[in-house]
Amino acid sequence: MFKKVLIANRGEIACRVASTLHELGLRSVAVYSEADRGALHTRIADEAFALGPAEPRASYLDGGKLIEAARKSGAQAVHPGYGFLAENADFAAAVEAAGLTFIGPTADQIRAMGDKRAARALAAKAGVPVVPGAEAADLAALTRAAAKIGYPVMVKAALGGGGKGMRAVHDAGELAEAVESAQRVATAAFGDGTVYLEKCLERPRHVEVQVLGDGRGDAIHLFERECSLQRRHQKVIEESPSPAVDEALRARMAAAAVALGRAVRYHGAGTVEFLLDRDGSFHFLEMNTRLQVEHPVTELVTGVDLVRQQLVVAAEGALPFTQDQVRARGHAIEARVYAEDPAREFLPQSGELARLRWPHGAFVRVDRGVEEGDRVTVHYDPLLAKIIAYGPDRATALQRLTGALDEARVHGVVTNLPFLRALLRDGAVRQGAFDTEWIGREFLAGFTALATAPAPELAVAAVALAEMLGLAQGAAPASGNGAPASAPDPFVTLGHWRHPGLG
Repeated sequence: MFKKVLIANRGEIACRVASTLHELGLRSVAVYSEADRGALHTRIADEAFALGPAEPRASYLDGGKLIEAARKSGAQAVHPGYGFLAENADFAAAVEAAGLTFIGPTADQIRAMGDKRAARALAAKAGVPVVPGAEAADLAALTRAAAKIGYPVMVKAALGGGGKGMRAVHDAGELAEAVESAQRVATAAFGDGTVYLEKCLERPRHVEVQVLGDGRGDAIHLFERECSLQRRHQKVIEESPSPAVDEALRARMAAAAVALGRAVRYHGAGTVEFLLDRDGSFHFLEMNTRLQVEHPVTELVTGVDLVRQQLVVAAEGALPFTQDQVRARGHAIEARVYAEDPAREFLPQSGELARLRWPHGAFVRVDRGVEEGDRVTVHYDPLLAKIIAYGPDRATALQRLTGALDEARVHGVVTNLPFLRALLRDGAVRQGAFDTEWIGREFLAGFTALATAPAPELAVAAVALAEMLGLAQGAAPASGNGAPASAPDPFVTLGHWRHPGLG
């Protein structure tokens, strides 16, 4: 096992990786930009090295600086976390060329799975069902392909992820504009404007399977995660197991994921993502060659520390256990807490966390990247923490997560906590009756109307404050007949008073 590991990331995931390193008695090395000087991940690591300016390309996306920091620190390995360079094949190759160990798959595997077209071909060769699709060199060929596949179709970027460069097209008249838009976004985000088409499944669910591979042809799974609660292709709530998957379907999906892992001789932890159709059929979507944001729900139901397994596979080249030794028990649900304003199109927020209280409980876990007094900047993803709850069944896990979100308090920066609280109380979520488009199609409009209405608790607070101010200034003046004058409207008296930010 390594003695020292550099974590090539920041925030919540850097803190998460550091916690396992400390548990194993290994030294952790953090890196930071000027915007992150003194950030939580640098405070909990054993060492911290400066990278430079706040701009990501001059700090966290500069592979040379990261490798130099690893060399200076004496680290033997680099853990990329997720995001930034976690799925950058050139960085993985550079780490290995520098005589260090990249804790993840090989550069060739990252390249193969990073190109969605190549990944589809590998999946099909391994016998994994794929969504009908087509590649073409120009718009005319794409138009013919779309007509053959049948509308609606999805225009997707060949590289990258996160929903960038993805456009749904419902008829031929929309195709040209969608292709041009997708190419523009893909070029800006990934440096490659290549796009392809896939049949657009209507109201599918997004279910993924966690896999581990030893890099020599063996692979196992750690069951599935339900990730259908999304907004604009970004996951909001994740859980394990999926409420839409029975034992027979679970076995088929897991077998398909393992087959792909074995076919590519996958090394380390990865996630095979599927779209689950309403008829019970499933289709390969992509493979993420890194640790997922939602990995804690798998850890809670299986009892397996996925970061630890990444380290073991990277150091020893062998799986730490067999498939028969993996068991899933109970249910876990995760909510992502972001510094963003749901009432303003989820606009990212910044500022100082004046007051911060994370929930506590025997069955509640909080993976956080900030503490009270820290600043949230505009430079990086605004994820503050993930709150995860476990229970013997889905109803109990939901109840515990709802209570945990109610207990959480973040003042000084607006967050999506009110959105998450309302979402978990919705009947469709309680029943597990949703799909990848459900939030935007059915939930969001009603929530936005609610979010922009005056909050009752703010009205009560304003009245209470007005009363206190009145008492401090003495009794209200008497009217002409000797009776107390009518109390002034507190919302007029208070002028520009505003709450610093509930939730």
